[in-house]
Amino acid sequence: MIHQDQVAEMLYGYAAAAAKPTHTSGPGPIPTVIPTPPHYQEIGETGRRTLWVVFAIMVLSSGLFAAMSWNVPVSKRVYHVITTLITITASLSYFAMASGHATSFSCAPAKDHHKHVPDVGYTECRQVFWARYVDWAITTPLLLLDLSLLAGIDGAHTLMAIVADVIMVLSGLFASQGYIPIQRWGWYAIGCVSYLFVIWHVALHGSRTVTAKGRGVTRLFSSLALYTFVLWTAYPIVWGIADGAHNTTVDTEILIYAVLDILAKPVFGLWLLFSHRAMAETNIDVGGWWSHGLGAEGRIRIGDEE
Repeated sequence: MIHQDQVAEMLYGYAAAAAKPTHTSGPGPIPTVIPTPPHYQEIGETGRRTLWVVFAIMVLSSGLFAAMSWNVPVSKRVYHVITTLITITASLSYFAMASGHATSFSCAPAKDHHKHVPDVGYTECRQVFWARYVDWAITTPLLLLDLSLLAGIDGAHTLMAIVADVIMVLSGLFASQGYIPIQRWGWYAIGCVSYLFVIWHVALHGSRTVTAKGRGVTRLFSSLALYTFVLWTAYPIVWGIADGAHNTTVDTEILIYAVLDILAKPVFGLWLLFSHRAMAETNIDVGGWWSHGLGAEGRIRIGDEE
């Protein structure tokens, strides 16, 4: 395989040879424009190892959350099911990234600025793991659903929060593929505005509805919501520095996102499920199809009617 440096050397060497005169008479050589090869920012060994480690953490977390639901009645497993689905989805995403799938290069024009010579233009290509955005488009609505159920938020506000969240994630995906600044930062701005709507519908509205559930649930919801939204605020900051401005390496980006994902998913899940087990006020008893299936609808169960 020819390395990128060898390609550049061949291009430069060819251009230099073409610039040499082949005879002493006649017009001088035609000036040759030396092409500047693209600059690539891609994953290294540290990033690959990090992805495999996080994949293992997400798989173990999924097994733990599933095991915690075994002695819980089906009607009261809502939090367990949602939290397990979050880490299972993250496991699939990290396996895709660690194995080299679900990735592409996003290229954009760039320049090297010099004081005494003209600026040199080139193309900068950064590796983007779009599996991460697929993960967020599924897991972050589920996280919001956990918080909404805990606070007793109505369906209308919950749906609006989830839609705003999906728009936020998709905006980040479109921004990462932007070729010119107006595309990248325009979508970035749309995502940030959507994030404000998520906070409005869940954090602010939920702080009013949760008071009906008592002081213990109010404290739990306030702590989890503050914890979640502090972490979520870090994501667009990291994106702006990494995918937006290209001021960090891909490995550094992977490490930061890995820490945030572990805190926002397995740690959040453990906190919620252990608190739920110790606090009866957080119980959600879902009957009907969720607990008994469609085949049981309309049947008379012993103890229900005399």
